[in-house]
Amino acid sequence: MNKNTSKLKLRLSKIILMAVIDYLTMAVAFLTTFFLFILFDMPISSAATAESVGLTKTGIFVSALVMVVLYIVVATFGGLFKIIHRYAQAADFMKFFQIFLVFGISYIAIMAILDAAFPQKFFRFKYTVIFAILTIFMLVVSRLIYAWFMNTNGRKTEPRSGKRTLIVGCGDACVMLLNEIKHHPERGILPVVAVDKNEALIGRSIAGLRIEGTDDDIKYLCGKYDIELIIIAIPSANNVHRSKLLEKCEGVNAEVKMLPRVTDFAQNKSNVVDKIRDFTMEEVLGREPINIDHEEINNYFCGKTVLVTGGGGSIGSELCRQIAYAKPKKLIIVDIYENNAYDIQQELLYQYHKSLDLVTIIASVRDGERMKNIMATYKPEIVIHAAAHKHVPLMESSPQEAVKNNVFGTYNTAVAAIENGVEKFILISTDKAVNPTNIMGASKRMCEMVIQSLNGRGTKFSAVRFGNVLGSNGSVIPLFQKQIKAGGPVTVTHPDIIRFFMTIPEAVQLVLLAATKATGGEIFVLNMGMPVRIDDLARRIIRLYGKKVGTDIEIKYTGLRPGEKLYEELMLSDENLEKTENDKIFIGHFVDFDSEKLHDKLKELDEIAENNSLSPEVMLCSIENKISEIVPTFHRTENQQIKAAQ
Repeated sequence: MNKNTSKLKLRLSKIILMAVIDYLTMAVAFLTTFFLFILFDMPISSAATAESVGLTKTGIFVSALVMVVLYIVVATFGGLFKIIHRYAQAADFMKFFQIFLVFGISYIAIMAILDAAFPQKFFRFKYTVIFAILTIFMLVVSRLIYAWFMNTNGRKTEPRSGKRTLIVGCGDACVMLLNEIKHHPERGILPVVAVDKNEALIGRSIAGLRIEGTDDDIKYLCGKYDIELIIIAIPSANNVHRSKLLEKCEGVNAEVKMLPRVTDFAQNKSNVVDKIRDFTMEEVLGREPINIDHEEINNYFCGKTVLVTGGGGSIGSELCRQIAYAKPKKLIIVDIYENNAYDIQQELLYQYHKSLDLVTIIASVRDGERMKNIMATYKPEIVIHAAAHKHVPLMESSPQEAVKNNVFGTYNTAVAAIENGVEKFILISTDKAVNPTNIMGASKRMCEMVIQSLNGRGTKFSAVRFGNVLGSNGSVIPLFQKQIKAGGPVTVTHPDIIRFFMTIPEAVQLVLLAATKATGGEIFVLNMGMPVRIDDLARRIIRLYGKKVGTDIEIKYTGLRPGEKLYEELMLSDENLEKTENDKIFIGHFVDFDSEKLHDKLKELDEIAENNSLSPEVMLCSIENKISEIVPTFHRTENQQIKAAQ
């Protein structure tokens, strides 16, 4: 017997059990009505018989038959057995009442029709009405008793144990969560107290849990009740509200968990208790998604053939998602890493099926002929170039790979675009390209210079420059979370290091919006908001995991990594930053340079990068020297006297 068959049989047995209980309840209601008539409608001296109160054997049989058939019809069409009784709330019991009310009224109507249609009276009409009213009442009460039994059965013998928990927010989500916690003792959650922003609720209880304060009382109540876990159960709260709540939860030696936002809450079909998750960095930082005019983006990409290099990466895959939503004529994903490419391919195929013309190609942007062949075959109108090596320390130890993949991968893709009549080419760049102090940043600056040198040859070339994105592969935030869960230490490179952050979806939205506005020769700079001090962020995350900095979790300062800056810049001083109608996007213009000289220097750089006989030290030194000739703003800081990693 397979699993699905077992589940079906279990569900069927529960339905039969409830139906039997309901029929027994109706029988009790019938007998109760009979005895009520004996007590109140018959003279004391008279003999109490069925006939004496107006009942006949035919009437009883007809009544029972009507009840059986009518119950099946009303219960089926009313969805009576779709409600999970152990999780039933007020709305569910109202549904029960409505179903049984329809049953009772229908029964009265049918019996009245039968009574009028046949000369033989089955029984007196008032008996029918009283019986129907009693039946409705008893059926609802039986549901209450059943739900109570399911909620209490077996738990009295179980010790109340688990993490002492404070619930924030006393709405519908809280009720559902508390009811499910009762049935999942294996989760180790013991609700102790609740708080809500509504002061009028203080002193009352919700699903058996006492409400003893507002959000401002979280720290006090955590100390009073030795709280170990805080669950913020407010799906309607936006990230700004969640961030404020997280601030109130800091420093109480309790771990903080969340129920997701309303949209995610509805999409995830799991139980409420399974929806409990860690807080996200968007919630910590209080970042609300940037509002973009999606119609403009969708109108532009709709019906076009779009190619995305590096389409399986964290940025590239989100580009593919949002482009697919715009209904392109064809979407071409190019990536050298087959696992990532496969994942995004399957995700899009599952979501869009045959409505999306999707092509997934495993190829390297280093192979110029391969890129020309791909573009000649599919004739893309727009190319978004997201393929790149981006990890700063790794590119310091393998600088030739940054040159081959980033610089010449961009050159190969750009040349292929020109030769195949691509309308627009958008380069995904980085703030590390501004006054670069590392090989990765310098390689991306050369990428910008490459497309600038090729702009105006039929294809419109533009770049989009932004900083760190939350949740991207290799992001510092997930690293902190892993380190805390492992017991520490949390590693921060420098106590004064700061960074800009943006979520992947909003960064991609701005990239696509910039693509709609590109006319060639621009550097679009995304407004990354306020910078974040990484040390402060690390300390806050530690506290939100219920740990003490220095006692439970140490912060270890490892020193700036090879090529790393204390802070990043988004523009060179002479790139002439201009505002656009969107306050999240600015436009800079490329600084002029000698294109012929650039290509000569790039040939020399290529020869160095392809010389595998050089030692790591010599390779790094040679590439650094050549980059200095190509990128005048490239410089090493005083504390970056680095050696190639062994």
